[in-house]
Amino acid sequence: QVQLVESGGGLVQPGGSLRLSCAASGFTFSTYAMSWYRQAPGKERAFVARISSRATTNYADSVKGRFTISRDNAKNTAYLQMNSLKIEDTAVYYCYVTIRSRASWGQGTQVTVSS
Repeated sequence: QVQLVESGGGLVQPGGSLRLSCAASGFTFSTYAMSWYRQAPGKERAFVARISSRATTNYADSVKGRFTISRDNAKNTAYLQMNSLKIEDTAVYYCYVTIRSRASWGQGTQVTVSS
């Protein structure tokens, strides 16, 4: 059974940093692309970043140059390093994987950027 568990969220001031983690289990982690999405209050869930099985990355324009997605296949974990955080980055952040056309989501971790 696929399981994704996010952690690392919290309250941070504008300009600060956080690193989110996504611990994965139930599948061969190294062979699948991993993604991060986020959902702000009153808005739809939106793509943030993706890393392929070969570590090719792509990002939403709104986070390019500030966020970095990475993976550690030995630990079955994906990361999202978030720097220069803005108030508009406030959202619940979700880890995501698609395996044989079936999507799986984590439970989410809250990130609040506020002074």
